[in-house]
Parts: sequence; C-alpha cells; structure tokens
Amino acid sequence: MTARVWRTLVVFALLLAFVFPTSADVAVPQLTGRVVDQTGTLSSADIAALSQKLRDFENRKGSQIAVLIVPTTQPETIEQFSIRVAEAWKIGRKKVDDGAILVVAKNDRHLRIEVGYGLEGALTDVTSRRIIDEDITPEFRSGDFAAGIRAGVDRMMRVIDGEPLPSPSRSANFAHNLDDLAPVFAVALFASIGVGGFFRAILGRLLGSLVTGGIIAAVTWFILGSAALAAAVGILGFIIGFIADLFSAMGPGTRSSRGGSWSSGSSGGWSSGSSSDSGSFSGGGGSFGGGGASGSW
Repeated sequence: MTARVWRTLVVFALLLAFVFPTSADVAVPQLTGRVVDQTGTLSSADIAALSQKLRDFENRKGSQIAVLIVPTTQPETIEQFSIRVAEAWKIGRKKVDDGAILVVAKNDRHLRIEVGYGLEGALTDVTSRRIIDEDITPEFRSGDFAAGIRAGVDRMMRVIDGEPLPSPSRSANFAHNLDDLAPVFAVALFASIGVGGFFRAILGRLLGSLVTGGIIAAVTWFILGSAALAAAVGILGFIIGFIADLFSAMGPGTRSSRGGSWSSGSSGGWSSGSSSDSGSFSGGGGSFGGGGASGSW
C-alpha cells in the first residue's frame, strides 16, 4: 500500500478510538421486576409501592415503564449502557414500542430516561430533559433518591397520558444548561483544532472540516441526547476547524496534530439487587432507537 493509504487507515483507526473510546463490558442486569435496584438505595416499601404504581399504569394504559438503579456504568457512558439495557429488556409492547426506562447510575451521578419509538412523540428529548431537571435531580441533590424517582415516574406517566408540561422557568434552566454545555463546547473546540487536523490533512480543508463537524455532532448527540444541540455544536466545530485551518495555512511551518488518550474507569461488580415483582414481570418486545435525555446532579 502507498503511504497515503496507510495514513488513511491510521486516521480511521484513530477516529474509531475517538468516537468509541470504551468497550461495552458492563453486564446488563436481569429484568426481575419493574424496579431493579442494584444499590440498596430504595427500601423494600419504596420498591413495592413504585412497582404497584407502574403495574396499575400498565394495566390501564398499556405502556410499560421500568426503573433501574446501578452503582456505575463505567467504563461506558450512561447512554451506551442504557440503550443496551433497553435492547435487552424490550420494555413496551411489541410493534407499539411504548416503553420507557429510567436509569440511574448513583456513583457516577448520572441518569437517563430511555424512550421507546412509540413514545417519542410524547416523551420527546426536550420533555425528558425537563423531567430530569425539574422533577428528579432537585430531589437527588437533597439526597432523597426515592422522592426523585417517584416524582420522575409520576411526571412520565402523566406526560404519556397526554398532560402537557407547564411553561419552563427560562432563567433557572438556562443557567443549568450552561453548566452541561460548557464541557461539550470545550471538547468541540479541541476536536475541531486537534483531531480535525488529521482529516483536513487527508481529505482537504472543506471535506475534512465537514467530517470533523459530523463526528462532533454524533458524539454530542450521544452524550446529551438532543439532535438540535448536536447539530449546533457540529456546525460550530466545522466553522472553528475551517477557520483555524485557514489561519494555519497563512503562516510558515508544518501542521501537526496530537491525539489525546483516555483512561477508562474500572467497572465494579454488584449484587443481584432487589425487586418486588419476584420475576413475574417481563418486557413486551418493545424497540428503542436512542430517544430520551440524560442528566446529572
């Protein structure tokens, strides 16, 4: 092979390492009930009451909602782990796909609402994020995990029933969203200038910047679960990379790029957890496509 082909293969390998930095080696817990707590956070009374509420909701509406609490999803992100849980549990009715899963990674301080295809019109990405921000994480920050999960599940059921959310408090949500977006923009800036240099060197300024912007958009969507934010950050990454390459082309010297390295956290083992359904609950065959939202506290 020519040097140019070898260089292309090396860049492609680096791309895979950048987009998929960790392996999917966290075991999906067995679906033993509507509420599976691997951490001992909820009392047996909490689990029994919540399970009964979800059972009654399923009997009345047909839609299935499940709750999973784990210590950590490391070395995976909560988005990677949650979609694997959804694919394994198949919450929701087959071909209706009206399932949703609330996943909490307690030690990581991350959570996610994973939404089946059939509920994406009701539990949209924005609505799911608002439920996390307005109902769940305030209780989590005060240390009352049972109250946060109850509030989140209650709001999810009301939204599925057709109740609209009230108008958001723009000032409160704006400040909170800035905290979440700041690291994303920092990564976009680094990727646009650093990692993007590989692709611009191989593919040219325009195509290389487009590829870099697409990668940044995909990673942003994977982290935040919002297509609109992913598109905005991807466009920003394209612009930054394109302009940076223009300026670098004006000056002397050679262009260089450096790839970063990541160390992944260790995956802790956990017990089988507790559930009040005693193995009588199972998913109905529902499908998921990555809809929903993530958050932290």
